[in-house]
Order: sequence, then C-alpha cells, then structure tokens
Amino acid sequence: MSFQQGLSGLNAASKNLDVIGNNVANANTVGFKASVAQFADVYANSLAGAGAGQIGIGTRLAAVAQQFTQGNVTVTHNPLDMAINGNGFFRMSDNGAITYSRNGQFHTDRDGYIVNASGKRLTGYGAVNGVLNTAAPVELRIDTADLAPQATGSVAAGVNLDSRSGVISAAFDLNDPATYTSSTAVTVYDSLGNPHTLSTYFVKTGANQWSVYGALDGTQIGTGPLGSLNFTSSGTIDTSATFLPFTVSAPVATGAVSPLTFDLDFTGSTQFGSPFGVNALSQDGYGPGRLAGFSVGGDGVILARYTNGQSSVLGQVVLANFANPTGLQPLGDNAWAETADSGQPLIGTPGSSNMGLLQSAAVEDSNVDLTQELVNMITAQRVYQANAQTIKTQDAVMQTLVNLR
Repeated sequence: MSFQQGLSGLNAASKNLDVIGNNVANANTVGFKASVAQFADVYANSLAGAGAGQIGIGTRLAAVAQQFTQGNVTVTHNPLDMAINGNGFFRMSDNGAITYSRNGQFHTDRDGYIVNASGKRLTGYGAVNGVLNTAAPVELRIDTADLAPQATGSVAAGVNLDSRSGVISAAFDLNDPATYTSSTAVTVYDSLGNPHTLSTYFVKTGANQWSVYGALDGTQIGTGPLGSLNFTSSGTIDTSATFLPFTVSAPVATGAVSPLTFDLDFTGSTQFGSPFGVNALSQDGYGPGRLAGFSVGGDGVILARYTNGQSSVLGQVVLANFANPTGLQPLGDNAWAETADSGQPLIGTPGSSNMGLLQSAAVEDSNVDLTQELVNMITAQRVYQANAQTIKTQDAVMQTLVNLR
C-alpha cells in the first residue's frame, strides 16, 4: 500500500497555507502583489508507456505565481509618494545594481536623492537648466540650490493709444506730464537679478503717428525717442513704416552687465477712439529664487516651484515594463529582479506606449483580497484534513492485513 498520495497532498496543502499566510501578512504592504500556489499532478514513469489503469502518485507544487493586478490608490500628504496607475515598475538603483518596484513611498536623503525605505535611489531622466536629458536614466536628485537670475532679453507690450488725443509739440520731459500723452511701466531685471523699473512714454506727434520714449529707474534712456509707432486708418500698426522691435540699451550701476540691452516690441498695439489701455505686458527676465516646493506630474516630470514665481524641470521619472512580469524574481523589500523568463526591461516615460500614469501624493495599496484569502485558508485547511484522513485510512487497512492469521 502507498502513503505517498496522502503525504504529497499534505505537503501541497501546507505550501498553499504558506502562500496564503504570506498574502495575509502583506495585506497592508504598499505595492505588494499577491501570490497563488499552482499545483500539478504526479505520475510514475513507465518504460513501456502509461497503461490505461495507471494511478497517480500524488501532487506537487508547480509554481508560486504572483498576480500583477492593479491595487487601490490611496492619497497621502507626501508630494514624493507616487502610485503607478497601470503597467510598469519603478526603476531603482543600489550603487548601480538595478531592481524594480511598485512601492512608491519615496523621500529625499541628505544628498537630495529620491530614495525608498531601503535606501535605493529612484532613476529617471535628469535635467540641465530645466531641459531633460533623455539619453539614459540616472539617479534622480532634487536640487535645492537657488534659481539663478535671468536678465531681461525682451519686453512685449500691447497697448491701445487714444486716437482722439491731441498732437503735442512741446519737447519731451519725463517730469512734465504735459509733454506726453500717456505712459506705462514694467519691471525688468539685470544679469544679477536686480529689478529696474522701465517706464515708456507715448507722445502723439501727428495723425496716426506716435513717438515712444523710455526711462530706466527714472532716468531717460538716450536723448531722443526709442522709436516711433505709425498706424493705418483702421487703427492697426502700419508695418511698412514701423520697425519693431525697438532695441533698448540702458546703463545700470548695480555691478551687473552694463548696459542692460533688450528688445521692446509693441506688435499687436492699436490706435482706436477709446481711452489709453494696456492689454498685454510681459518680459522674460526674473530675479533669483529659492525652492518653494515641487510636484510630480502624471507623465513623471518633477517640476520645482521657486519663490520668484518661476518653475523649472528637475527631472522625469521613468518606468520599466516586462513581456512576462510573472517571470521576475522577488527579492524582498518590495523589489524584483530581471530574469531570463521576464525578458529585457522596456524603459519608457509614464503614459507612453503601454506604461501607466503616475499619481503624485498617493501610493498603490497591496492587491491582496483579504476576504478571498480567508476563504482560501478554510479550503486549504479542509484539503489538509482530507489528505490526513487518506493516510489514516491506509494505516487502518495495513493494520487489518498485519492482523491476518
């Protein structure tokens, strides 16, 4: 008689309970993927081939397969927490050793690198002066240095000049409002980030003709007008007689590059029979700024915000996907390693190809269905009891044979 079938059944049920117990233990582990025990029947080999009445000799554990289904997404208050909604894994580096994870609980270390609880660094595309370098993934770092200032290179203004205004014949004097028709001002910046007030004055010199004067910090720029604006009878700029933009060059005494030179463009300005108004006013310079915060977009772009109102790209998180995720080797610490069965990693940005999107300030919960696991546990327990009963029955039958006289 054989006890092998019952014994193999006990072993299989025990392994199943181990898998279920591991799932239950990780029900609250962020990014954990539940496993399922898969079994196969066992038959003895026969030199002459299997007979029609061949009886199996039990079962065996064929594989423990992880189920890479989506877990629920829970909102957190950490802007560096990230949840993958869809396919893909975070690509982590441990001194150059690459592993993969679905756990998006991140923070910065003392050097500014984005790391997980195990100290592994998140990788992605780095950025230089706000421009992404997509040549190869690198370890991502939050640069807390001040944002360098940028000198103003261009000023764009769209104004409406009142066509009903009278012609002014007096010489321009910025301190005498009677010598100009209207004016406006904008802040510009030198190479050190020092702010300066650029004032522009509009003087009507004839029908559909205006002269534009300028002053920097209350000092007139040059001795004459910066340029002239000529309008058509329909109130739009006469491009055949107006040459835009004006080139403005004004000295500064702050130790910055002097003179401060920039373009002044009035394209889009009009001359209608309505009061003077500024419809658009912008310039491309800014002063220095300190890091005020950052956010991670759905495409993985890490965007820094500075106290001067500017923003800059610090990097972009990349994801990795595999042709066969179930072939990955679990390493513990919420990490997997590439294997021959998983195939080569396919690297891409969130939202591209078949990659999922990122959700900032959120994490992906374990995909363990606790109710289902408890039901599976009851089933595995009953299977264990039933296999133990077959061994008990075999023992009783053998005892009967031993007792024959």
